[in-house]
Amino acid sequence: MKNNGLAFVLITTVAMVILGAGLSVFFSRFMNLGGAGTDTAPISGPNLPPQAAPIQEPAAALTYSPPSPQDAPPAIREAVLLGYNILLETGKYATPYVGNKLSCSNCHFKAGLTQGGKNGGLSLVGVGATYPKYRKRQDYAVDLVTRTNDCFKRSMNGRPLPEESKEMTAIVTYYQWISKGLPVYAEIPWLTIKPLPSTHVPDKTRGEQLYGVKCSACHGKNGEGTAAGPPLWGQDSFNDGAGMHKPVNMAAFAQLNMPLGNPDLAVEDALDLADYITAQPRPHFSAN
Repeated sequence: MKNNGLAFVLITTVAMVILGAGLSVFFSRFMNLGGAGTDTAPISGPNLPPQAAPIQEPAAALTYSPPSPQDAPPAIREAVLLGYNILLETGKYATPYVGNKLSCSNCHFKAGLTQGGKNGGLSLVGVGATYPKYRKRQDYAVDLVTRTNDCFKRSMNGRPLPEESKEMTAIVTYYQWISKGLPVYAEIPWLTIKPLPSTHVPDKTRGEQLYGVKCSACHGKNGEGTAAGPPLWGQDSFNDGAGMHKPVNMAAFAQLNMPLGNPDLAVEDALDLADYITAQPRPHFSAN
C-alpha cells in the first residue's frame, strides 16, 4: 500500500510539472502574438522575426471631370457663373481691380477648366481642394483669397479685391465648385508645371530673333499685344512681381502652350524666348 501511495504521488507530481510547462509555453506564445483580449503590444526581441509592415493599398488614380459652371446648384449658381466670367474677361467683370489689358484666362485657359499640360494652360480644377497651401513667397500657408489677390496685384498689375466683396466671393465659390469630388489635399498632377529639364544657357539675342518669327504676329512687334494675343511687356502687361516674370516659369509655360493651338517650341527655343521677354520693360511691383 505504501508503495502504491508513493507511486501515486510521483505520477501526480510529474503530471503537474508537465502541465505547468505546457501552459507556460502556451501563454508565452499567446502574449507574443498580441493575443485577443489583451492590451499588450506584440513583443519584439533579438530572437524574434521583425513585425511585418501593414499592407497599404495604392491610392486610386485621380480622374479629371470638373462639373460645368452651369450645373451648379441654384443656391450658388449666380456666384459660380460670375466667378467663371471674371476669369474669362477679368477687365470687364472686375474692372476696378485690373491695371492692365490681361485677363486671368490668358494663363488659365477656358477659365482654368482645362487639364493643363500640352496646350492646356494652367488648370484651376482642384485648387479648391488644395488650399490653404504653403507658398514660399509668404513662407506660410495662404488661402485662396490671398492667392487670388496675389495674381490681381502682380499678374493683373492691379489692386486686391476686398475679401468679402461680391467678386472675391464669386471667384472662390467657382474654385470650389470646379474642384467638387476631388479629395482634400490629394496630389493633383495637372496642377503642377515643372521647370524644363535642360542645361541650355539662354541666349537673349536668339530669343529676340525667335520672337519675331514665332510670337510677334499675335503679341505685337513690341510686345504690345493684338486682338489675337495679350501684351507681353510694357504698361499693359504683368509687372515684375508676377510669377510669369521669372524666366523658368515663362519658359515652361511657353514650351507647353505656344504658339497657341499648335505648340511646337523646342526646349531651347522656349528658354531663349523667356530670357528675352522677361528682360523687356514692364511695370514695377510695389508691395505698398
